Amino acid sequence: MIGYLLATLIGLSLGLLGGGGSILTVPILVYIMGMEAKLAIALSLAIVGTTSLIGVISHTRAKNVDFKIAMIFGSIAMIGTFGGAKLSQFLSGEVQLLIFSVIMLLASVFMLKGRQETEAVEKKLNIPLIAVEGLVVGIITGLVGVGGGFLIVPALVLLAGLSMKRAVGTSLLIIAVNSFSGFAGYINLVEVPWGFLLKFTSFSGLGIIIGSYLVRYVSQKKLKKAFAIFLIFMGAFILYKNLG
Repeated sequence: MIGYLLATLIGLSLGLLGGGGSILTVPILVYIMGMEAKLAIALSLAIVGTTSLIGVISHTRAKNVDFKIAMIFGSIAMIGTFGGAKLSQFLSGEVQLLIFSVIMLLASVFMLKGRQETEAVEKKLNIPLIAVEGLVVGIITGLVGVGGGFLIVPALVLLAGLSMKRAVGTSLLIIAVNSFSGFAGYINLVEVPWGFLLKFTSFSGLGIIIGSYLVRYVSQKKLKKAFAIFLIFMGAFILYKNLG
């Protein structure tokens, strides 16, 4: 039951930050629910993809989703994610978790540095750079199940000129299509427990509905710093558990 309650935190993270869902999902599935790493990574993609899609609904109503940019970034990322999922069969679960822990630590650095809240600045889209980052994020997502929100959001702000709120909403749509592509790549590599997946995703979906509502009342700066500190401890723990 604890694992299902923690699933709401995954949704809260996605709703409040536009990312961080996968970074929570994999450790919960591995260390709380006792799953094998490769299955946990596959399920995390389905869970985060569905949860993000639920979050997109409220962000769309608030006009915080740029569908044009999401289509450009997401279409390239989906190719990378599907390929990364197929490449994962050549890595052991332990190696995947080691890579995952390093990404957690990098994500904490991004969050601790912080990003200033900016208004949208009209600029010409740097499509080659957006495509390259989309491909890199996609491959990482497929390999270790990280949705890439902590990479996608700053990319949308810096390369596409979106405001933070619009970048968060657009990021959720990209994470959704990206994650579904990765999950499709894992379908023939793992045996999916569909009943568990549905139940866990329901709790996570509830979390993102709450998070999407609370985002207007919560200090993003303080939240990101607290989450970054959590990532440092969790990343170090996973690194320690799998170095042997």
